[in-house]
Amino acid sequence: MADPLVINLNFDGTTSVPLVYDMVIVGGGPGGLTAAIYAARSGYTVMVVEKIAAGGQIFVTAEVENYPGIEKISGPELAMAMESQAKKFGVVFEFDEVTSVEDGPGALKTIICSSGKRLSGRCVIMSTGASYKSLGVPGEELFRGKGVSNCATCDGAFYKNLEVAVIGGGDTAIEEGDYLTRFASKVHIIHRRREFRACRISVDRARKNPKINFILDTVAEEIAGNTGVEKLKLRNVKTGEKSELKIAGVFVFVGMDPNTGFLKGYVDMDAAGYIKADMYMNTSRPGLFACGDCIVKKLRQVVTAAGDGATAFQSASEYIENLNG
Repeated sequence: MADPLVINLNFDGTTSVPLVYDMVIVGGGPGGLTAAIYAARSGYTVMVVEKIAAGGQIFVTAEVENYPGIEKISGPELAMAMESQAKKFGVVFEFDEVTSVEDGPGALKTIICSSGKRLSGRCVIMSTGASYKSLGVPGEELFRGKGVSNCATCDGAFYKNLEVAVIGGGDTAIEEGDYLTRFASKVHIIHRRREFRACRISVDRARKNPKINFILDTVAEEIAGNTGVEKLKLRNVKTGEKSELKIAGVFVFVGMDPNTGFLKGYVDMDAAGYIKADMYMNTSRPGLFACGDCIVKKLRQVVTAAGDGATAFQSASEYIENLNG
């Protein structure tokens, strides 16, 4: 591979960083970090651009217990371990928000950030992940940060000996609901259906937890309160019966939206905004690869994102070698 172009940071020339990286990875979740570790370990120059903190969704996940070889670990611990490993191999981190990607000059890709910085790479790996969907009901945005949350790990301790509600029926909703019982006196899990998308072991564990109450076939129509959340207005989707539930907090886990809006028109996506990538993580744009939760796929888990990241690295490596002739 070609030596990277460098620019000295100090007058004595003792510290330098690449001006053009071999790979720029947008998003520091498990997929992006896996690609970064593989790439840096193989001798490529790598920058990871992350908006907030490395780890992606696992950073706000209470516990991970389905990652092979690790019985149980907190999301933040796993995220920090991945970040530390990447740094060990020389990965450079830039904490900024990417607003667009452009082709050129030449075969390079230019990554434009909200700060005004323009980064260059021989190729780009998108690992931007996805964000939690909103309910879209009155009171949700009004009380965000005042009783409405998408992060049990971040906010659970605020509800010690209080009743809270969790809205959703997937793995995240059930697992975060179980985690919240460490603090709350009662956790009401509200789901619009009777069946759950969550895995059976998580549902069975929740059903056995005396602090969890299931409210099924029900949707939230409004989050109400004065200075903070005080109650949920509910409606049974089968009977139409309306009711109110007194709670101090609402945790919303009703699906995800991909963080790909800034790529609209640049790369092919499906109707929901997920990037279309083939089995080798190639996209419709040469030199742009994608992995993890931002791509069209059936299962979005830490282990599948990591596998995607390794594949994306391999394809990106072959692309760079072809550029180098």
